[in-house]
Amino acid sequence: MRPQVILTTALILNATLFVANLWIALLSGSRTVLAEAILTVTDLTGSALLLWGLRLSRRPADLQHPFGFGKERFFWAFVSIVVTFTIAGIVALVTGLDQLLAPRPIEDLRVALIVVAATLGVSLLGVWVTLRELRLGRATLQGLLESSHEGLKAVFYQDVIAIVGAALALGGLLAIYQTHLDAIDGAVAAAEGFLLVSTGFVLTGESREYLVGRALAPPLAGQIWALVERDPRVVRVRSLQSMQLGPDDALVALKINFQDGLTTDQLETAIDQVSLAVRTTYPVVRHLVIEPES
Repeated sequence: MRPQVILTTALILNATLFVANLWIALLSGSRTVLAEAILTVTDLTGSALLLWGLRLSRRPADLQHPFGFGKERFFWAFVSIVVTFTIAGIVALVTGLDQLLAPRPIEDLRVALIVVAATLGVSLLGVWVTLRELRLGRATLQGLLESSHEGLKAVFYQDVIAIVGAALALGGLLAIYQTHLDAIDGAVAAAEGFLLVSTGFVLTGESREYLVGRALAPPLAGQIWALVERDPRVVRVRSLQSMQLGPDDALVALKINFQDGLTTDQLETAIDQVSLAVRTTYPVVRHLVIEPES
C-alpha cells in the first residue's frame, strides 16, 4: 500500500471539487452546494496536512528523537481530523441552520444538481483509488480500518462522508426542484454538518490513543510472544511491552528467561537470532529491546 498515492489523489480530487462547488454555490446561492464546497476545502487542507506529516515522519532518528519521527503521522492525522471533520462540520451546520431558519431562493437548481452529481462521481473515484491501493498491497479494507493508519482512515472516511453528503445533497436538490421549498436546502446542509461533526468526534478519540502511546494490537503481540517462545533456547517470555511509534513502526521490549548454562557468547547469539526472527517476521517491529533474565 502506497500512502503517498492515496493522499496525493485525494489532494488533486478535492482541489477540483472545491473550485467547482464554490463556483456553483456562488452562482446558485445553494447552501447545500456551499456545504459541499466547505467539505472539499477542508478535505483539501486535511490531505495536505497528512502529506506533510508523511514527509516529516521519514526524517532519520537523532539524539533527541532516538526512535525516529513516526508519531508525526499520528499528530498530523489528529490535526487533519479536527480541521476536516470538526471545524468543517460546525461551519456547514451553522450555514444550514441559517438557510433553514431564513430560506433564500436558489437561483439555478439544474447547475447545482450537475455539480453535486459530479461530486458524487469524483468521491466514488477516491474510494476506488483507496481500494485499489489496498488490493495492490495485499491488504483489506477491514485491515485498514483496524490498523493504526489514522491518516489513511481519515481520507477514506472523508470520501465516504463525501459520498453520503453528495447523495443527501442530490436528494435535497431534487426535492426542492419538485416542491420549491428552499428550506430543504438548509436542512440538507445541516445534516451534512452533523454527520461530519459526529464522525470527527469518533476519529479524534481514536487518534488520541496513538498520540498518548497505544500498544500493539493484542493478537499481534500474542503472535510475537509465541514466535519467541518457539526458540528452543527460550524457557519462557516473562513480559512483552510495546508502543506504536507510527503506522509502520513499533517499539517492543521483551523480558525473556533463557536456558540456564548458556555462555555469554551463546546468550548473545540467542538474543541476536531471536531479534532477527521477530524483525523478519514482523517488519513493523523496528525497535526491539530484549532483556535476558535468569
